[in-house]
Amino acid sequence: MTNKKETIQQIIRSDIVNGLLKPGQKLPSIRKQSQRFGCSLNTIIGVYQELENQYLIYSRPKSGYYVVAKEALLPLLQTKRIDFASAAPDPASIPQIDFRQCLNKAMELFEASIFTYPDPQGLLSLRQEIVKLFQQQQVFPSEQQVFIFSGAQQALHLLAGMPFPNGKTNILVEQPTYWGMLAALKTQRQTVIGIERTPDGIDWLTLERHFQSNNIKFFYTISRFHNPLGTSYTAEDKQRLAELAKANDVYIVKDDYLADLETNSKADPIHAYNGASHVIYLRSFSKVMMPGLRIAAATVPDSFIPLLQWHKHTADLSTSVLSQGVLEIYLKSGMYAHHAKQMKSLYNHRMKQLREISQRLLPKECLYSIPYCGGLFASIHLPDSIHTEDLVKRLENRGVDVLATQFLSSFPKLNLLRLSIIRTDEHDIEEGIRIIAEELERTQYTSSIPKPFFRL
Repeated sequence: MTNKKETIQQIIRSDIVNGLLKPGQKLPSIRKQSQRFGCSLNTIIGVYQELENQYLIYSRPKSGYYVVAKEALLPLLQTKRIDFASAAPDPASIPQIDFRQCLNKAMELFEASIFTYPDPQGLLSLRQEIVKLFQQQQVFPSEQQVFIFSGAQQALHLLAGMPFPNGKTNILVEQPTYWGMLAALKTQRQTVIGIERTPDGIDWLTLERHFQSNNIKFFYTISRFHNPLGTSYTAEDKQRLAELAKANDVYIVKDDYLADLETNSKADPIHAYNGASHVIYLRSFSKVMMPGLRIAAATVPDSFIPLLQWHKHTADLSTSVLSQGVLEIYLKSGMYAHHAKQMKSLYNHRMKQLREISQRLLPKECLYSIPYCGGLFASIHLPDSIHTEDLVKRLENRGVDVLATQFLSSFPKLNLLRLSIIRTDEHDIEEGIRIIAEELERTQYTSSIPKPFFRL
């Protein structure tokens, strides 16, 4: 929830950007603003200091605060921003007419089910289609092992809180990792242990030690197109992980949210390495379809089925029949496969552009990870001398939105920027990387870091 200080800051910022407060104009005194907004003097002082940090206003000793010159405001006046932060698809890339047709058909075919509470595990007919889809990724569940969730976030929330057949209680997560998983674990008040994952992979000796000694219920991993790193495990990594999990009775929760964007036909999941007995495989459809559909699917080992059925039932009784029906029709008609193929080609092209432009424009010493085989995310690794939040604000003031990576509060934080190509085009990527490069140079980036590296 936005607090009062943030609200006041947004109001004054909007007045400046929209021209209600002119360049060079003196702002009302701190006392007058406190009276206007009904707050303390310290609140207004804090607001003015934050706006000054954003280069929107400046102070004159014994005179007050003034709006900065027009030239400095030009980036803020741009109507189009460069969005390297979003993880939701661009509405322009979604075939909304096709979805509308599927929705109308779902209303017709599933009319009777709309007025009942269907199976909390998901419509059987949809689960049968999910089995076919999973088989294309070398995952071979039965329809009884497939669960339909109200988005992947619901699945993560339920898995975080429910008991597992191994009777263990602690959860191991990669650091960094998907912020939504961290939020679910915090809400569930689970005991969480972090293990560092770098663009070069994971420390296997540390992982094995955790598996053997720290009562690990499950290990949450994004082995393909990691969020936020963008990197993927090798085939050897996945085989080793499957073997370690089985040997130590630790379950793997594999978040395969970008399986549809894989360009390497030989990139099998952990299931393919004799890991099915200890792997929960989770698929989201938000990056290819509309996030508002709120549909995800998972396959679980047989030992999970009764317990997960109960926890899913108590969470929401059942996932939306209409959403399930739309996905089922979309899958059966072949529209899903066609659209996924288009999105794979589009995002892979953008990632290639990001890699080429980064190699050309970023400082030679800059450390960054950009996948060669698809995905949505890349990352820039910053030295300790750069304050990440300050850099994010400077980029925001220049019209470029990026995301600073979140970590467990108990885990050492790394300076890491995540870049997403999901809502960019070639012009955005070129201009955005140019601005990032300028800001890195401005912070004397090149004087404090070692040689560059690239990660497949």
